Amino acid sequence: MASNVNPDLLAERKKATFDRETLTDFIFGGAKKKQRRRELKNAIFSDPEYKTLKPWAFCTREELNSTHLQKFSIIQRIEKTLNITGRDEAFTVRQAVCPNEYYGLGVHSHMFIPTIEKLGTEEQKRKWLPLAKNFSIIGTYAQTELGHGTFLRGLETTATFDPKTQEFVINSPTITSMKYWPANLGKSVNFCVVMAVLKTQGQSHGIHSFLLPLRDLKTHKPLPGVEVGDIGPKFGFNENDNGFLRLHNIRIPRDYMLMRYAQVSEDGTFTSSTSSGRLTYGTMLYVRAMIVNSTSSTLGMACTIATRYAAVRRQTEVSPGGPEAQIMDYQTQQYKLFPQIAASYAIRFVGQRIYGLYVTTNSSIERGNFEDLPELHALASGLKAFCTGEAADGVEICRLACGGHGYSHASGLPKIYTSATVECTYEGENTVMFLQMARFLVKCYQQMKSKKRLPKTFSYITDKPSLVSDLDSSLQFDSIIEAYEHRAASEVKAAAQSITFWLKAGKNPWHSNNKSSIRLVWAAKACCHLFVVKTFIGHVTSANLDPKVKDALITLCRLYAVSGMVQNMGQFSQDGYFSEAQINMLTLKLSDLLEEVRPNAVTLVDAFEFDDNELQSCIGRYDGQVYDALYQYAKSSPLNDTDVLSSFHKYLAPLRQQASKL
Repeated sequence: MASNVNPDLLAERKKATFDRETLTDFIFGGAKKKQRRRELKNAIFSDPEYKTLKPWAFCTREELNSTHLQKFSIIQRIEKTLNITGRDEAFTVRQAVCPNEYYGLGVHSHMFIPTIEKLGTEEQKRKWLPLAKNFSIIGTYAQTELGHGTFLRGLETTATFDPKTQEFVINSPTITSMKYWPANLGKSVNFCVVMAVLKTQGQSHGIHSFLLPLRDLKTHKPLPGVEVGDIGPKFGFNENDNGFLRLHNIRIPRDYMLMRYAQVSEDGTFTSSTSSGRLTYGTMLYVRAMIVNSTSSTLGMACTIATRYAAVRRQTEVSPGGPEAQIMDYQTQQYKLFPQIAASYAIRFVGQRIYGLYVTTNSSIERGNFEDLPELHALASGLKAFCTGEAADGVEICRLACGGHGYSHASGLPKIYTSATVECTYEGENTVMFLQMARFLVKCYQQMKSKKRLPKTFSYITDKPSLVSDLDSSLQFDSIIEAYEHRAASEVKAAAQSITFWLKAGKNPWHSNNKSSIRLVWAAKACCHLFVVKTFIGHVTSANLDPKVKDALITLCRLYAVSGMVQNMGQFSQDGYFSEAQINMLTLKLSDLLEEVRPNAVTLVDAFEFDDNELQSCIGRYDGQVYDALYQYAKSSPLNDTDVLSSFHKYLAPLRQQASKL
């Protein structure tokens, strides 16, 4: 009820220059989809079993694991009851039930099943997919090893074909070859897709995918030769039983190798299509696209909490004896928060675009056309790294902007941060992802030098970037995009020339790339930043929007672009592209843009429509009743169940008695 809302938050919502409902329609693809999201969330938050879930902050590790599987069960029931099949609706339900947590058996749905769909023969799909989809078998994706992660060719697990028995022998020959980190491997799954080096007829044939049973389907106990368990507590996601897996010469039938694109015949002869190696990356590309698509929600939640708190938190008198100022009125607070709000919008629209590119490219791949796969791989790798890095940094900025309360789990921000930061390392460590993209960029530069056609996305790459910028205080989008293209092209050129320099100096290719790797990462980041800026601007300017909503979003576009220029001014101006006057102008415009966003800040985050049940934050509540919520949270601590703890009698009381005798 409005009467229960903090007056400062009420005032903030009245300041908005646009209609919030109209913006929410735009974010979620129309009023009909918005309403459907609300119906789904209402169904969840009114569900009797959902209401019994124990608050995560006071759970033991085992309780966390049990609760997250209970949540998975709730999700399955709700999805079935409400006939949910679409990706967007499924994501809405899963985020609502498992906010900033590992989603139940997510790896089963998002990696195990898709791998069978992509790499299995028609016969294998008919056999295994029904079992996987009705949870007769529950699987994970076992790729990462104790000694190797992103570098697939370094994996050590072996699959040796024995033609006498028509079986593959799967083995972990070294301590570093054990699978380590796969989600749900520790205690939950009974199957996995295991990535292993195929060996047959005395030869190795690279990495291939095999279906491997891990546990007895009746007792759930590990099968003979399978050494498997949980890897222990982590920085976050402790509801997930990430596991280790050591295999001691496990035998599986020949047809347990996924053989759509590569086959081993009964006599051990290996054959494959020319595309089989590239398709090894198919599942990873899907997951990376999904990560980019979901990252904006993580940052958006943090922005919602920190912005609402900045509206209700007051600090320091404006004048002696006068009221204390809202901390959101301080320019330093605006500089912390408002660029993060802009980034959360930018990443949201980029996520939609990269997922759309994945769907289109995957459709072409299914028809045998692999032309766009390298470009998608480069974009998915680079954007996964760029967007997750932006989100993790942004969440931490939001947490710090909330002062001491941001350190408490009561704020919800530490949990969000662990959700954001894990994405910087899983499914490809971010530096490695940037370097993967950079290799593609260098190839594009070489193609450009050879006067070959470049992929449309990277057509700006040239060895003769524009000499000076025409950007002025009107901040025209064409000039902004041109500036970002100049920076990106310059960084790609510098990285490519660095490699050439070291090659000519007598270094081998590995050392030449290694000595150029910092520049390569800079180049990839610059190209990703350009892609995000260009997508954000294009998405907003091309939309048929209410003029007031469009004006607010255009301001966010400009803020995102200008703050990016200011933060990376060295790269934009190192060759004189920006003059001193332009640099000073951008600094002043940054201040102006913060003031433009100020009246809309709360409504911009309200438009994301994160429910209090999703935020799980005392300080980010929709009603702004922060202090009462913190008080109730403190009282709910299990340590307060008794007035005097046993540790007092065991340790402190003896110390007091000892002191009284002195």
